[in-house]
Amino acid sequence: MSNTLPADPRVESLIQRMTLEEKAGQLGVFADMVRPFAPDVNPETNVRNAAEVLEQVRAGRVGTLFNGVGAGAGREIQRVAVEESRLGIPVLLAADVIHGMRTVFPIPLGEAASFEPGLAERTARATAIEATAAGIHWTYAPAVDIARDQRWGRGAEGAGEDVYLGCQFAAARVRGFQGQDLRAPDSLLATAKHFVAYGAVTAGLDYNFVEISEGTLRDVHLPPFKAAVDAGALAVMTAFNDINGIPASANHALLTGVLRNEWGFPGVVVSDYTADMELLAHGYAADEAHATELAFVAGMDMSMQSGYYAAHLPALVESGRVRVEQLDAAVRRVLQLKAAIGLFDDPYRSLDPAREADTSLRAAHEALARDAARRSMVLLKNEGGVLPLRRDARIALMGPFARDMDNIEGCWTLFGDRSRYVSLEAGIRAALPEGAALQVVDGCGLEAPLEGGIEAAVAAAREADVVVLALGEPQRYSGEAQSRVRIELPPVQQALADAVAATGKPVVVLLRNGRALALQGAVRDAQAILVTWFLGSQTGHAVADVLFGDHSPSGRLPVSFPHDSGQQPYFYNHPRTGRPELADMKEFKARWREYPHQALYPFGHGLTYGRIEYGATTVDAPALAWDGEVVVRATVRNAGERAVEEVVQLYVHDRVASRVRPVRELKGFIKLLLQPGESREVEFRLSRVDLAFTRADGTHGAEPGWFDAWVAPSSVTGEPAAFELLSP
Repeated sequence: MSNTLPADPRVESLIQRMTLEEKAGQLGVFADMVRPFAPDVNPETNVRNAAEVLEQVRAGRVGTLFNGVGAGAGREIQRVAVEESRLGIPVLLAADVIHGMRTVFPIPLGEAASFEPGLAERTARATAIEATAAGIHWTYAPAVDIARDQRWGRGAEGAGEDVYLGCQFAAARVRGFQGQDLRAPDSLLATAKHFVAYGAVTAGLDYNFVEISEGTLRDVHLPPFKAAVDAGALAVMTAFNDINGIPASANHALLTGVLRNEWGFPGVVVSDYTADMELLAHGYAADEAHATELAFVAGMDMSMQSGYYAAHLPALVESGRVRVEQLDAAVRRVLQLKAAIGLFDDPYRSLDPAREADTSLRAAHEALARDAARRSMVLLKNEGGVLPLRRDARIALMGPFARDMDNIEGCWTLFGDRSRYVSLEAGIRAALPEGAALQVVDGCGLEAPLEGGIEAAVAAAREADVVVLALGEPQRYSGEAQSRVRIELPPVQQALADAVAATGKPVVVLLRNGRALALQGAVRDAQAILVTWFLGSQTGHAVADVLFGDHSPSGRLPVSFPHDSGQQPYFYNHPRTGRPELADMKEFKARWREYPHQALYPFGHGLTYGRIEYGATTVDAPALAWDGEVVVRATVRNAGERAVEEVVQLYVHDRVASRVRPVRELKGFIKLLLQPGESREVEFRLSRVDLAFTRADGTHGAEPGWFDAWVAPSSVTGEPAAFELLSP
C-alpha cells in the first residue's frame, strides 16, 4: 500500500474558507462522550457530556473523537458534523484497539512469540473488521517500541527486545489493520507509537527520562517506526518521554528532521494523551501557549485531550509565533487523511448498524483467536516428557488463574466481549472425556492467601498424577503505568508452588504474564514450564490444545528471561565487552557475583514436542562481494515421533567495527513444519544491507571485514560459519 496522501481540491477549498478557530479545531482530538465505551453510572451526566461534545462538533471545533464505540451513535455524530457545522467536515472516529475488538487476541508481546508476522497480520485484519463494524476509523496501534528492560510494563504492547523481529511485526500489523484499500469500509487506519525510544526509559520506569546515544537510537529504536511507515502507516503517535533532555512531543529533530525530512512521512503526527500539556511538568515550557508553540512547531499535528491547540493556536498565529503556512500544512494533512479514507465521499463510512449487528464472522474470528493463542505459547522446559498430558491421567489444576475470568484479556482491552471468554478450567474440561479425573483448587488468590487454600492444594496434589499450576501476574501488573521493581510472582503464589512441589508430584507451570519474569524456587524448578502470556478470548481451549498434544508448542521467546530482577535491563544482543565472561575464568570478568552474564532462558528459546537436530552452519563462499550475496545454510531434522513446527533463526556478528557491535543480531527466521524423521535444508541470503549500522562517523552502512553467522534454535546456541565482506 502506498503511504502517500494524494492532493484533493476539496481540501484546498476548505482551507481557504476556514477560520483560525476551525483550523485549530481540526487538530483537536477529544474523548468521545457521545458513545463512551464505559458510560458513567449517572445518565444525566452522559446526556450533558454528549450534548457538549456535539455542540463542539457543530461549531467545527473537533477534528477527531476517540474511544467511543457504536455505529448508530456514530452516525449522529457525523450527521451533526456534515449537516450542521458551517463547513460540513466529517469527524474521524478513533480508539485504542490494540489486540482485538470484540474477539480478543493474545497481547502483542505474546503474539510476537509466534515468530509469525503473517499471523499478526491476520489477527489485525480481523480486529479491523470488528472495529470498523462498531464505528471506528482509526486505531492507536501498533505499539512498536523496543523493550530491553522487562521492568517496563508497556513491553506487553510491543514485539519484544529485538529490532528485526520488531520490524517484521510492525509492518505486518500495519498491513493487517489497513488492508489493501484505505477507502474500504473495513480498513482501519494504523498508528505507529510511541515515537520514539519510549521503551528505553531509565530503570524501566514508565514516563521516565531517556539518555541514549545517536547510534542506539537509530539502530534500535527508530527502525520499527520506519518499517511501519514503509508498510503504509499514515499516523505516528508521540511518546511521553524526553530524549536526551528534549521531550519527544516537542522534538523538532525527530518529528520534522527524521520523520518528515529523512523519511518523507506524509501522514499525521498525533500526541499521546495530554503529552503537549506535560511539557509544563517537564519544565520545558513556561505556560500553555508556550507548550502549544513548542509542540506544534516541532511537528506535532494533532493534540489529544489537552485542548491546548484549540485554546492557543489562533492567537499564536495572529502574533506571528506560529506561521499560518505551518498551521495550514498540518490542517492539510488531517483533511487529506480524511479524504484518503473516503470520508468526504461517504461520511457514514464504517457506520452501518446492520453490519455491527452481523455475527456471521464470529466463529471464524474465534477459530483464529484459538490458533493465535496456541501459536503464541512458549514451552521453556519439559523434563521427562511430562507434556503432553495423558487424558486418562489424574490431573490437579490449581492456582489463582485456574478458574479466573478477569485476567484473560491482558492490558489495553476496552471492548472485548467477556461473555465469550473461556477459562482454563472450561477449556481443559472440554478437552477431557466425561468422567475424567480433574480436580480444580484455587490454592490462593492472585496476591492474597485463601484460608485453607494451600492445604487443599497439597491434598489435591497428593491424589493426582500430575499438578498443573496456573500462576503469574494479574493483568493489571503489565501495561501503561505498571513498572515493577521486582519482576517476580507475587509471594503468595510462590508459596503455593513451593508447597505443592514438596509433595514430589510432577508439576507443570502455566505462566500467565505480560513480560519476562525472573522465576524462583519451585516455579523455576518445575518439570515443565509453559509461557501462556495473556491469550485472549480463547485462552482455555488453546491451552488445552497444547497441554494434551493436539497442537505442539511452536512459540519462541521474544524477550530474555533473566535469572534475577537485578539483571535488568538485559537483552541478548548486548554489545561486546572488553572483559567477556569465559567458562574457565570468572573473576574480573563481565558477570554478577550471583549470576553469569546470561539469561535463564534466552531470546529465541522454545521447545516443541519433537526432538530437533541442527546440522552445521555453512556459507556458500568465504567472501561476500560488496554488491553481492552470501547464502547461509543448515540442515534441520525432526528426530522425534511427532510432527512439529520449528523456528529456525539466523544470527550474525560483526567481528571488528568502528563501533562495538552486538554479540549476535537476528537477521532472519523461518517457521518449518517437520514431519517425524523429516529433514529440510534451510537457507538465508545476506547482503551488505543486512550488515549495516550507524558507524562511528554517524553515517549508515556496512564496513568490510569478517562476520560470523549462526543458523540456530536460539540466540545462544550453535557453532558459527565465517565469511568476509570485501571492500567495494
